Amino acid sequence: MKNLDDLLGEGVQGRNVLVRADLNVPLDGETITDDGRVRAALPTIEKLISAGARVVLAAHLGRPEGAPDTRYSLAPVTRRLGELLGSEVALADDVVGDSAHEVVGGLADGRVAMLQNVRFDPRETSKDDAERGELADALVEVVGDSAAFVSDGFGVVHRKQASVYDLATKLPCYAGGLVLDEVEVLRTLTGDPQRPYVVLLGGSKVSDKIEVINALLPKVDRLVIGGGMAYTFLAALGNSVGDSLLQQDQIATTKQLLDEHGDKLVLPVDVVVADRFADDANTQVVPSDAIPRGWQGLDIGPRTVERYTEILGSASTVFWNGPTGVFEFSNFAEGTRGVAKAIADSDAFSVVGGGDSAAAVRTLGLDEQRFSHISTGGGASLEFLEGKKLPGVAVLEGEV
Repeated sequence: MKNLDDLLGEGVQGRNVLVRADLNVPLDGETITDDGRVRAALPTIEKLISAGARVVLAAHLGRPEGAPDTRYSLAPVTRRLGELLGSEVALADDVVGDSAHEVVGGLADGRVAMLQNVRFDPRETSKDDAERGELADALVEVVGDSAAFVSDGFGVVHRKQASVYDLATKLPCYAGGLVLDEVEVLRTLTGDPQRPYVVLLGGSKVSDKIEVINALLPKVDRLVIGGGMAYTFLAALGNSVGDSLLQQDQIATTKQLLDEHGDKLVLPVDVVVADRFADDANTQVVPSDAIPRGWQGLDIGPRTVERYTEILGSASTVFWNGPTGVFEFSNFAEGTRGVAKAIADSDAFSVVGGGDSAAAVRTLGLDEQRFSHISTGGGASLEFLEGKKLPGVAVLEGEV
């Protein structure tokens, strides 16, 4: 696929470049609680600015259901981006309307403008090819048919959406540095990774991870389980899990996985349980096969952390997706902190698979530089590892 360096080699001075970025950050009101995705977008934007391009950003925030919603305005993101760039970023009031045309039309060389949340337009996420094509055409009208398109939002490349897929069929398209790096890293994991190759999967539901578990088990040396989905595996062993999160309809599936791959699957040996789902709940550490009735597991226990640390510390390649407990609560964050520190301290080629895992690294104050790669796209990275074709990558490679 053509990349940002190819575009810069062609020259972008005075040219509009529409960049699809992933700026879907968590907010508390209008306060960004984790600006990792904004900072990840900076290298591509700064390269284009330095080359004299007129940079127009398209991005989404949350799920506004195809209509303007002030809760999902990109205003907080625009302000933060301006702070990081050290220069004002203009924000249009709409996606492809009068304001977008005015803001982009007044853009000077080396400056940046942001279109309003692209999901305010229902055509962005439409299943109808023609409707998405209409929005892509309207975006081209905003930037002009001599513009270029840079896809740099890896967190959305698994979506067949107007600003991700269809736009790349309308304008000369290039992979941004972020997308290029992500694809190269994940191809390392799906190719011939150095062994031992260990995957740590957390998160709440087995059903969300079953496809990637099935895809990875034949390829990994150990698959370590944490988070809420661990209790469905424990129940499949015949253990009582109290009031812990349990997917009853997945027990048969997890039992089959344990029967067929018990030598690779690693489960908690002890857990931190609470008498209610709250940070100030009463807690105790119990063996994973002795969770009391009325109590729920909210984190892996200290003996499990030790066991997982040993496994992760001996790996040559590690992929981690999903926290091992409710890390948002300080009393149930030690499991996630422990495994994250084990990965950071190891000599392995380590990939953090986006989403809550990346947020945990930053929330727990760990040094991001101690991981080989922190992905910006949790869902996209999992689908890549499942072997699925990602529409936003396929279109860049000419597979339309």
